[in-house]
Amino acid sequence: MKPEYAIIIKNKTRLEALIERFNTKGQARFYIESSGGDFQEYVDEHEKLYQAFLEVQTKLSKTIKNKVVEREFVPSYIFSEKNIIIVIGQDGLVANVAKYSNNIPIVAINPDEERYDGVLLPFTPGNFMNGVNSIINESFSLKRMRFAEAVLNDGQKLLAVNDLFIGISSHSSARYKIILNGKEETHSSSGIIVSTKTGSTGWLSSIFNMAYGILGSQRLSYPKLKEEDLYFAVREPFKSKRTQTEICGGAIKKGNKLIIESLMPNNGFIFSDGIEQDFLQFNSGTTAEIRLSDEEAVLVIR
Repeated sequence: MKPEYAIIIKNKTRLEALIERFNTKGQARFYIESSGGDFQEYVDEHEKLYQAFLEVQTKLSKTIKNKVVEREFVPSYIFSEKNIIIVIGQDGLVANVAKYSNNIPIVAINPDEERYDGVLLPFTPGNFMNGVNSIINESFSLKRMRFAEAVLNDGQKLLAVNDLFIGISSHSSARYKIILNGKEETHSSSGIIVSTKTGSTGWLSSIFNMAYGILGSQRLSYPKLKEEDLYFAVREPFKSKRTQTEICGGAIKKGNKLIIESLMPNNGFIFSDGIEQDFLQFNSGTTAEIRLSDEEAVLVIR
């Protein structure tokens, strides 16, 4: 179906968040600079994003009608098959949007190549119309991003493009039973990260970076994931008379699942893609199956 509307999705900049917190730009500047920070860095980042945003909106308006949706409203926004989704921001914004995209093509734009890695941002403000026109002409090349999913025993489900976190909403230890391939352990840890291949350069990589720093890079090898693999890592597992540490990481192949039973009377939760507001409660009596989802998102790459 020929697209009729483009939805441009952006997030608030750090400068906008500071102004919301301190009411004025001047007060925000005073706070940052009085603590020794570089306020101009926030200003430069903000201006670069909005220059890119205005360029994108101006070019887009010559070809297709469009409107802007802030990231905070994406979970409640209903995308239509007549839409093109335009994401402008950091890689994480693509992940935040993808799980609500309903298989609608996403054109992801890196507004600041000097600041953002752009692993999920194949376009720039200068060339993104190539992606838009290829969608209109039904000739686009795509990358399918497979989701991880957490499914609770009451039927609730949460998707993740990059990663899931299973743990507790505080700095105390998460307590749970973990089952993989028929083997079961009781854990006390800082929680579990489950990563997709798409997200493996993010949170999961930081766990390996920490291990490299402690043990040296010659002692470890970074996992090579396939598109249909998930990889889990237990953060800071504690070994005691009642808790074990043998099941601490590994691949979850397609068709397999990781089962986790909460032993936390309260504050247990599961969230996805770094957004703590997008979560499932995970308290005692709740079991979660972690597996590869049948659902996916479509990222335009050319």
